[in-house]
Amino acid sequence: MSRIRIVHRTGFTYAEPATASYNEARMLPHSDGHQFVMQAGLDIRPGANQHSYLDYWGTRVSTFEVLTPHQELSVTATSLVEVHPAPAPRTELGWDELAVAAASTVTLVESTGRSRQTDPPDDVRALAAEIVAEGGNVTETALEICRAVGGSMEYMRGVTGVHSTAGEAWAERKGVCQDIAHVALGALRSAGIPARYVSGYLHPDPGASVGQTVVGESHAWIEWFAGEWRGYDPTNLVEVGDRHVLVGRGRDYGDVPPLRGVYAGPGASELFVSVEITRVA
Repeated sequence: MSRIRIVHRTGFTYAEPATASYNEARMLPHSDGHQFVMQAGLDIRPGANQHSYLDYWGTRVSTFEVLTPHQELSVTATSLVEVHPAPAPRTELGWDELAVAAASTVTLVESTGRSRQTDPPDDVRALAAEIVAEGGNVTETALEICRAVGGSMEYMRGVTGVHSTAGEAWAERKGVCQDIAHVALGALRSAGIPARYVSGYLHPDPGASVGQTVVGESHAWIEWFAGEWRGYDPTNLVEVGDRHVLVGRGRDYGDVPPLRGVYAGPGASELFVSVEITRVA
């Protein structure tokens, strides 16, 4: 078990003052399975009234609008979360049972469909099919697919952007966690394994002392279904554990961006982001 404090600050600066902006943030975790949220809140500057709800995927969403001229919009999410290792799955479906469930359960149907960002190139499909042909059960196959994808890609910033596709990232064999998760999702879904995108945070330094603040960033991993949902981090080739803090789930990154919105004004906008993570227990 670990207790982790996250301070995630993001927002936009505008070349010319924005006269109004309308926004939604997915930056606050909520208690879910192996994590318990002890404190979580948003500080918005300029000040704005907030409305919160859980979206279709169970992600906590905060909506707000700023109706006065502003040169900068700043959103700071501060969270304190107690995270426990996920328990081992208690059920395991066979391939035939999984195929029936995936075709008849709405959430699983949505987790096996294609999207622009996750649609896998032909060689990724072939890689997944080759692993399926080895004859392992669903869990063994899913793990091997994720390891094959993660082991074939290099984590590198600046090669891709938030709108890059799995095919574009795979062609370079480079990208960030979002890209590696998208490729893994496409590979799993092509093999008939329901899988979904997960956004959150990862404490990057398991050797950090209690109370030591480290520079972090938003992180992405995946969950697949084989009777129960199970998480895996293909970027780091590790099971999801007590250093991962979950914020949101969806079909791909497009369902869970930390902050998005529209604004009225004549100038361009520029995004800024910083994340600080501290293990407090």
